[in-house]
Amino acid sequence: DEASADVQPGGLYYYTRNKSTLVAFAVGKQYRPGAGFKIIGGHTDSPNLKVKPRSKRSAKSAKSIQVGVECYGGGLWHTWFDRDLSLSGRVFCRKQDGSIEQRLIKIDRAVLRIPNLAIHLQTAEERKAFKINKEDHLSPILAMSAQKALTGKDTEKDDESDNGEKAENGDSDKNDGWTEHQEPLLLQLLASELDIPIQDIVDFELNLFDLQTASLGGVHSEFVHSARLDNLASCYLAVQALIDCVGQEDYLNQDRDISMIILYDHEEVGSSSAIGAAGPVTKEAVKRISAVMNAKEGTVAPYDLYEATIRKSFILSSDQAHALHPNYASKHEKNHQPQMNGGMVIKRNSNQRYATNGVTGVLIREIAHRASLPPVQEFIV
Repeated sequence: DEASADVQPGGLYYYTRNKSTLVAFAVGKQYRPGAGFKIIGGHTDSPNLKVKPRSKRSAKSAKSIQVGVECYGGGLWHTWFDRDLSLSGRVFCRKQDGSIEQRLIKIDRAVLRIPNLAIHLQTAEERKAFKINKEDHLSPILAMSAQKALTGKDTEKDDESDNGEKAENGDSDKNDGWTEHQEPLLLQLLASELDIPIQDIVDFELNLFDLQTASLGGVHSEFVHSARLDNLASCYLAVQALIDCVGQEDYLNQDRDISMIILYDHEEVGSSSAIGAAGPVTKEAVKRISAVMNAKEGTVAPYDLYEATIRKSFILSSDQAHALHPNYASKHEKNHQPQMNGGMVIKRNSNQRYATNGVTGVLIREIAHRASLPPVQEFIV
């Protein structure tokens, strides 16, 4: 990802932004200045609960130790109750030389849970309509203050003792403006998973996720039961498509364009961030790669070559579509009801909330026809 990167015809490349947006591309060996880009776009994020910047929620006297979380995206938050939840994300750690490194983390055991209120404590009205106060009802439990009864050790006192010892050695400052606002048991868990001292943790970005693994369902195993299909399914297919293309005999030898996938972050919150689809990622990628590839062309102005590249390029926005729910059929327009396992879906919106227009819709249907795929389905909203 250097400004002077040596991009050559026939080459395969990738880079990331914020470690959450991925750009990968292959340059056809027949590439000529002004040629186009063939791009598949997807998004890597899904609605979830994120740990707040100040994770400590429980008072010292509390019997249940909870973690502060906030909602990311438009989730069906009632489905997060009574699930085995864990943590993933990245932790910023201070190295011995004083520099900061990012460490990815994924804990594969249940460490958090958001319990429902027992039915005996709910009124008839509350049972009729399950309403959630996001601030009060979605706070997951990390532990109970039963540590002493179970093990003979008092976690809180042990933590205070450790912190005092570390402070005397000059290794830690409990009132550094960040540490004192974090749940000590959470920091302890992260340090244990990463095998580093607690005082080396300087920040984190953590997401909650459901530990239940994906499975096939239905009597004929025709359904995929999984979290985060929106939109990791499209991300997987985009990556696999690029791998399959460059793996075909003579594909790169005959290709005149640049084949690219861009998997963006922050689609679930509007795509308007620096690493979202509405940010500069796509334009930067096309512009920088074009500049490198067109540098030896001296007969045409670079700006004109870039404009020619834009006109010859095509980006396919690939995401999930809403299939007909048999229990809520009225939620679909009666003539636009995509069926599960019925094939690809073109999504349209007359107010331009989707990228499809008449030309691009015809193009996708023609591609499907030539590939002998089932007739393309239509969805409007």
